[in-house]
Amino acid sequence: MLRSVKELEGYAISATDGSIGKVKDFYFDDSAWVVRYLVVDAGSWLADREVLISPFSVGKPDWSGKLVPVSLTREQVKNSPPIDTDKPVSRQHEMGYLGYYNYPNYWGGTGLWGEGAYPGLMLSMPYAGPDVAYARARIANDRLETQAVEERLAESDRHLRSCNAVKGYHILATDGEIGHVQGFLMDEFTWAIRYMVVDTSNWWVGHQVLVAPEWIESVSWSQSRVSINLTRRSIQDAPVYDPDMPLNRQEEMDIYTHYRRPAYWSSPDVSSRLAP
Repeated sequence: MLRSVKELEGYAISATDGSIGKVKDFYFDDSAWVVRYLVVDAGSWLADREVLISPFSVGKPDWSGKLVPVSLTREQVKNSPPIDTDKPVSRQHEMGYLGYYNYPNYWGGTGLWGEGAYPGLMLSMPYAGPDVAYARARIANDRLETQAVEERLAESDRHLRSCNAVKGYHILATDGEIGHVQGFLMDEFTWAIRYMVVDTSNWWVGHQVLVAPEWIESVSWSQSRVSINLTRRSIQDAPVYDPDMPLNRQEEMDIYTHYRRPAYWSSPDVSSRLAP
């Protein structure tokens, strides 16, 4: 099922021994367009610190109670590697984070989450504490002695983007602007962003439409602009998206049929992992 990322903001995060905080934002990978981390405001119990929670830790959310359980203790979260969410998260920082929780990296292999691992399938694996990868990452991170080196590495490794920061980006069709990013729809099983919600009211007295990341030609992060391989007319004639109603598979099929594009669920990597 698809969920609005906006809907999940403010959800409480519950560790095995108490509350951690509330969801503030999401970081997605700008190459695969998959949510890699929940950004959680831990509040006063961690000195107003923000922490990252991987989908590998997340259990089945209580949608009615607006609660997301995680298979972590408060102590584990407290001792996790600190990450400044106001700065770019480099691959170096991620290595330390994933190594601390003994999670596999997602950038190896061909699947959305790498080879042999997937959110939901890791919950039965016990936490083993920091491993060799974590120790190596800490040592490597300590070698970044100057601010210039750190900034260069952060820039070259930058691949995580804030969902909140991308809201408002201008959307450019092949023949002109059509609106701006209003939000995102995420697959609750794979954590993949399946659609950008595009508000077209800037262009005509229009409505909201859905655009899949596969149709993006390029993104200018510096200019806050997303270029897509669709015409304005095709978007104008596209099925209307109603944010107050859950999107069903038939409506998704109508969208892909309209644009004459292959559906994401026909991909072997997706179809083999779809929830029954």
